[in-house]
Amino acid sequence: MADTVADVPIVVVGLMGAGKTSVSELLGEALNRPVRDSDDYLEKRYGITAAAIAETAGVTELHAREAEHLLDSLAERPAPIIAAAASVLDDPRCREALKPALVVWLDAEPEFIAKKIEEKPHRPRFGKKPLDLAKELYERRAASFAEVADLRFKRPKMSKHEVARAILDHLKKQAG
Repeated sequence: MADTVADVPIVVVGLMGAGKTSVSELLGEALNRPVRDSDDYLEKRYGITAAAIAETAGVTELHAREAEHLLDSLAERPAPIIAAAASVLDDPRCREALKPALVVWLDAEPEFIAKKIEEKPHRPRFGKKPLDLAKELYERRAASFAEVADLRFKRPKMSKHEVARAILDHLKKQAG
């Protein structure tokens, strides 16, 4: 792989539960690059989950911390694989900082996301039923995801392993 491709951060975006962490870990292992995950960062740095931050400090503070994670991770070298919170697209600084990165959108339907929200208590629900929340988030963020994404994969139509393989194939083509 050419150095220029190896120096580009890969940012995996999508709604919570789309598979960002798993895909990022598969890519990190295959490319021997560090992985930076928003949920892990929040728990390690603040000692509580994203859901607990939203509940105790508020949604605005949660989103500020998620943006901080992305911006700090994008500045790292070697360039990491970043599983970013969907909220980072609401921050103009983050959207600008994503421009030189390879941005991968894991696009999942609200019904799939709702099931994933129900399965994991660390995911914030913002006082809503999982399906209602997933529909609202999809409506609010799909256009932003489409705008910043260099690659888009439908989940669960493609498995996490298939998505990772497709990204690796894309990188090989880019490297020439």
